[in-house]
Amino acid sequence: MKLTGGRDIEAGGLTGRLYSSVGPAADTPRRTYVLLHGIGVSHRYLARLHQELALVADVHSFDLPGFGDAPRPTRQVPVGEYAAFVRAALADAGVTSCVVIGHSMGTQHAVELALQEPDLVGGVVLMGPVVDPRRKSVARQALALTRDAMFSESLSSNAIVFSDYFRAGPRWYLTELPVMMQYPMEARVPGVNQPLLVLRGSQDPVAGREWCQRLAAQAPQGGLTEIPGHGHVFQHTATGPTAAAITSWARAAEGFGVTA
Repeated sequence: MKLTGGRDIEAGGLTGRLYSSVGPAADTPRRTYVLLHGIGVSHRYLARLHQELALVADVHSFDLPGFGDAPRPTRQVPVGEYAAFVRAALADAGVTSCVVIGHSMGTQHAVELALQEPDLVGGVVLMGPVVDPRRKSVARQALALTRDAMFSESLSSNAIVFSDYFRAGPRWYLTELPVMMQYPMEARVPGVNQPLLVLRGSQDPVAGREWCQRLAAQAPQGGLTEIPGHGHVFQHTATGPTAAAITSWARAAEGFGVTA
């Protein structure tokens, strides 16, 4: 599944692609959601969630530099630089306040964006966050992903994920993999003062329940919600419940800093 109408964005020597669904101007401002994908993949496995959220809000999704339809950089890109790229792209799109939603490695980018731009990011959603310390090796991470693909995912989600892996290519995937593995998520989350939701599929072997509970507890305004019966890519396989969990949390958190 692929969104239409994307446009290339250049910032900081990087090029990515931005997909936006923005409603008409209204007296009551619409909330804005920003979706950030994980390593190896693209906006495509977030497209269902993008379209569902776009029924009630403005939504922006990315092919981050090196992934999807975006050209590969000539060097390794750290998490903070990806977050700065997203910040520049959102400024170009006129976004002044948003809820940032990351999946897998995209949760790292979401956390960094919230830390870099607290006036821009009113709330943070971490879907299937990585890297669980119990899987702090490439071999264990690969095993968890394999288990997820074999036992917890649909044919369509696997088709999207693995075709995107193929497009990204092993060289770029392996270039960015150490960045993901070394990111100190547990050291960074306590600095996120915005409302933060950790969201996981109950059958996700990548983002375990204990790890997600710990992250939620470390955030000053953290909470945890599970999508029953789904794995790591639950936003594709359980789009309705995922969107409902996010929008209901955002409404509840609105009085504590989440804005449109």
